Amino acid sequence: MSIALMTFDIFGTVLDWRRGLREALGGTLPDAGFDRIVDRQGELEREGFRPYAQIVAQSLVEVRGLDPARAAEIGAGAGSWPLFADSAEALRRLRRVAPCAATTNSDLAHADQVRAQLGFALDGWICAEEVRAYKPDPAIWHAASRVMGVPLGRDWWHVSAYADYDLATARSLGLTCVLVKRPHHRPGAADVVVEDLVELARV
Repeated sequence: MSIALMTFDIFGTVLDWRRGLREALGGTLPDAGFDRIVDRQGELEREGFRPYAQIVAQSLVEVRGLDPARAAEIGAGAGSWPLFADSAEALRRLRRVAPCAATTNSDLAHADQVRAQLGFALDGWICAEEVRAYKPDPAIWHAASRVMGVPLGRDWWHVSAYADYDLATARSLGLTCVLVKRPHHRPGAADVVVEDLVELARV
């Protein structure tokens, strides 16, 4: 098996996006409420580029009626939302197989927050703030190709819990697609399906 690069969605795949938002809101967020927030964020991302922290804040103000200052604080700290329990160890192991980089609809500041939780830096952090575009825009993957020096192709594996907006684009670009069945994953076409990142590290 030849793997030149592994890229990872972060929010919902490496970080427990749903748990993080729920805890930030005092533990009062039902699943349907999380869906509404995520869907509103997707709509805001399609309206044109703004930092992800601002999009998080606006979605919380509109959907949950949150105070704007508190919403801005939550958006700024989104990279501190908890990791899934398997993420750090699995990524350590996967980095022995191939370079592992983030392709993420987040900001540069969130990279430091995620790194602090992992205990190490990923091999690349290709984010919406730098590219000025949000997934599912292919620009994210083209930027990753330039940054990581790896052409689009089957020996590039893209890993995500979201087959709809994330893996669909990766698949159209010819990448090997890995669906991680996180509690809030969105199913769809994938080349490899795993329950968590530890299982991926065993593939």
